[in-house]
Amino acid sequence: MIWEIVKIWRRLKRREDGNSTIQFVILFPALLTLFFATFEVSMIKIRQVSLERAVDITVRDLRLGKLSDVEPADLQNELRTRICGNSSILPDCMTSLLIELRPVSTTTWEPLGSDVTCKERSEPIDPVVELELGAAHELMLVRVCAVIEPMFPTTQLGIQLHIAELGGYAIVASSAFVNEPS
Repeated sequence: MIWEIVKIWRRLKRREDGNSTIQFVILFPALLTLFFATFEVSMIKIRQVSLERAVDITVRDLRLGKLSDVEPADLQNELRTRICGNSSILPDCMTSLLIELRPVSTTTWEPLGSDVTCKERSEPIDPVVELELGAAHELMLVRVCAVIEPMFPTTQLGIQLHIAELGGYAIVASSAFVNEPS
């Protein structure tokens, strides 16, 4: 009985017709995971660069005073509209952006807090963020946070992204400028 099992094992050991299948089964999931992670990181970076560019263009208009006639209550929506108009690749842009804008005191040089205020998708109410246009020659800081869902949320990279309370991952763009004199 044992002798027959040894003969079968030797015969199977000499055969080579299943080698490529074993290599494929072992390597294909690893290569597929690498491909999906690369694609996910590429999309994150493309969206980050797009948001940075849109914020830079919008901040230029803000710095030059093109938005000085906008009511303070409508400033958040006007800035969102301009940023979303300049960034075509951000999905659901108008509802996922949150903008912080405030002057910096030149005596204390206090920056924006390290905790980024982002919009939580699970909450129907936006966090309260005051926008101040500032005066002429005043240093201003602006920070924009967009919450975006991963393309492949079930891959290892998608699982590791910090999406617990926001409903997606946050990309943040910041800029500083000095208001031009009137």
